[in-house]
Amino acid sequence: MANHSKAKRGIPPKEDFNSWYPAIVEIADLVDKRYPIKGMDVWKPYGLSAMGLIDNLARTEMSRTDHQEFRFPLLVPEGLLDKENRLVSRLKAAREAGVDPSDLRFDDEESGFKKEVYWVTHGGENKLEIPMFLRPTSETPMYTMFSLWIRSHADLPLKTFQIVNTFRYETKQTRSFIRVREIHFFEAHTVHADQEGADLQIQEDAEMVQTIMHELCLPSLVSKRPVWDTFPGAWYTKAADVVMPNGRTLQVATYHHYRDQWADAFDLSYEDSMGVTKLCHQTTFGMSERLLGAVVGMHGDDKGLIMPPSIAPYQVVIMPVAAHSDANVLPAVEALAQDLSSNGLRTKVDSRDVRPGVKHYDWEIKGVPIRIELGPRDLSAGKCIATLRTGGKVEIDLDGSPANVKEMLSEISNELRNRSALVVSGLVQKFPIENLSVNDSLESLIEDGIVYEIAFDGTDSDAELIEKKTGLTLLGVSDNKFSEERPCLVSGNLTLKRSYIARMY
Repeated sequence: MANHSKAKRGIPPKEDFNSWYPAIVEIADLVDKRYPIKGMDVWKPYGLSAMGLIDNLARTEMSRTDHQEFRFPLLVPEGLLDKENRLVSRLKAAREAGVDPSDLRFDDEESGFKKEVYWVTHGGENKLEIPMFLRPTSETPMYTMFSLWIRSHADLPLKTFQIVNTFRYETKQTRSFIRVREIHFFEAHTVHADQEGADLQIQEDAEMVQTIMHELCLPSLVSKRPVWDTFPGAWYTKAADVVMPNGRTLQVATYHHYRDQWADAFDLSYEDSMGVTKLCHQTTFGMSERLLGAVVGMHGDDKGLIMPPSIAPYQVVIMPVAAHSDANVLPAVEALAQDLSSNGLRTKVDSRDVRPGVKHYDWEIKGVPIRIELGPRDLSAGKCIATLRTGGKVEIDLDGSPANVKEMLSEISNELRNRSALVVSGLVQKFPIENLSVNDSLESLIEDGIVYEIAFDGTDSDAELIEKKTGLTLLGVSDNKFSEERPCLVSGNLTLKRSYIARMY
């Protein structure tokens, strides 16, 4: 349980988000940040359980869409990274030159993950002939195997995923769940016969992301990333960003369309029904513990966490009251807990010998959606009092309590969705001017902690002007277009394209 004296003194007001967030992840027992490697936290049971429930949401979507779970090795030989770097370098150069990648030779430029990986150079006292590295993501090891598995059109589509730890040498300031060096990573990789199959997969990925975000009670901004912010190995990238309460955006999911660019590099081909050899088309879809960071940041308050019911390790905590004065209380509590558990509700009985206020305080910090107190008077009346973490108390009948609790959990989820939508609506605002020019000074107009909505259909240099003048980052073209044409912020040309600019984590 949480350290009570520390919690009472240690939770800054959420208004001071940069202090509140790192304090609450430890006070609520999600992680311990004292491990002696920066950016590698120790997951504690409560945080790990919540993350596991997020993983289950992803697994449910993967099962529904016929993806199969794999587990690929942690170590990758250096040669595969070199292969990826050459591919990424060529694609990046082609993009910058505005030509087809096939028109360029592989060069020696080091792009990709080479500067971000952790290297393994020895096995015991023996120096390895071929250095290895800890996976930063898994394109190279997975695609190496895909090329062995896929021979004909009958082997397609191949839809895979894995939930593993990945490692990146993050040099920026680390922050639990948001920017770490050991990443709890979900990645799906698919292989298709043609671009149409990959296009449909991207649509399916988008639907899965929104289903997961709905369960987490999080609104998101979905954008097609600008060319310069697209992974160089991708044809295009789409991303879902959550607006945090301090007005910064947090990228929580990405899905990449690779077309046949990686297949060409990794000899990933198949024979069609006519015996013709063709390159495969591929997609990837990634998420991480940033989802949990978004939940903490969006839904928590000055009293602690508020867990969405879908991922609350305990959806209901039952606290016996005056059990010392009535021998029927504890058996009744256990019976109620069993009734709720058998109906699929994650239930915890808190029978610790501490004051009721301590129990209330502990579970409030941990964000348990519903607390139920059951004492002699409740038994006599056949009713009990349920306290909702979102506020308010409800009297429910002990008979039929599972149905009542499920209804309350649904109401809590809806309340969290409404609250988070209200937060975002207050932080996303129209840009203060309709036309931006080189000579404009925006210092007095740009407000810190605001995500600005703009109409934008300009060039890369137009985007560079926006970012330079505002100090913000262009998220890309939103999936949510304007209903009527508006003048582009820079060019003035009419467009339906909506974009957002913001400070990003």
